[in-house]
Amino acid sequence: MTSYRDQATAREILTTSGDTWAVVGLSSNTRRAAYGVAQVLQRFGKRVVPVHPKAETVLGEQGYASLADIPFPVDVVDVFVRSDLAGQVADEAVAAGAAAVWFQLDVIDEAAYQRTTAAGLRMVMDRCPAIEIPLL
Repeated sequence: MTSYRDQATAREILTTSGDTWAVVGLSSNTRRAAYGVAQVLQRFGKRVVPVHPKAETVLGEQGYASLADIPFPVDVVDVFVRSDLAGQVADEAVAAGAAAVWFQLDVIDEAAYQRTTAAGLRMVMDRCPAIEIPLL
């Protein structure tokens, strides 16, 4: 079995899974980690789609209250929620047709990893794309 922290999978997601990233938990709060990570993703050419109950525009992109509300395909779902809520987001990413799911540092749900990868999506947990992408 591939480790959920697999660096090769992280690189694959960053380079071949597509450029539209739904960032779940992204709000206009500039002090939150999601905001800084979204800025880095944009700097490296990724389109960032904010997903937050407030559905506010962040970093120039229209926000949506849920993944199901996004009216276009997303490639990667980047998850900034607690581990006990992350599995539901992974299931929503599968339902939305995403190619990959990325759980941020300290966000771990092994059952969600099993379900998501069994559905054919690439997935990493407990990693940060803002750390990984400059290393490409």
